[in-house]
Amino acid sequence: YQRLGDVAFNKIEKVSGELFTLMYGAIVIQVLKDADGDAEQTSTQLEKMGYNIGMRMIDEFLAKSNVTSCRDFKETGEVIAKVAFRMFLGVTAECHHSAPTVSPPADGSPQASSDAAFRLVFVENPLSEFVELPEHCSNLAFSNLLCGVIRGALEMVGMRVSCRLVKDTLWGDEHTEISVVLKEVIAEHYQDDED
Repeated sequence: YQRLGDVAFNKIEKVSGELFTLMYGAIVIQVLKDADGDAEQTSTQLEKMGYNIGMRMIDEFLAKSNVTSCRDFKETGEVIAKVAFRMFLGVTAECHHSAPTVSPPADGSPQASSDAAFRLVFVENPLSEFVELPEHCSNLAFSNLLCGVIRGALEMVGMRVSCRLVKDTLWGDEHTEISVVLKEVIAEHYQDDED
């Protein structure tokens, strides 16, 4: 998937990484001001913003990445780590699988294993470059936008997930880590137009 990620990255229009980072920082500051300095409320709002972005971003990803349907949740994690993050942020993540993956039952319909999960580990996080959290915001999930993007994009392709930031370099950790847990595979229901 690394090569596919590089191809997708080369196809997409690029913005200066520093400009993107500074713009995101300005957005976080404004959301924090709107929340009267409440870091928890700001983190929640960033996740919601990311969710809305992810719901729209998936179309561009599918159109430009040449990725076909993933066979299981494990492969979904690899595609997100190696293709999607490379395509949109210019970085890749390591994908660590921590539970069984989704496997189709005998009738071929998808079914979620409630404990299917993976963790995305970023050695470098472009969102947190040039950032230091002040003492009163030490619990701010600064990169929570990424969790929302993942949740929104996966929901649009039929996977309801919970996604949370579990480690962050801004919290003093060595790397940034996002946990993604599959909650449900959303079955598609088609209605006959003649009904």
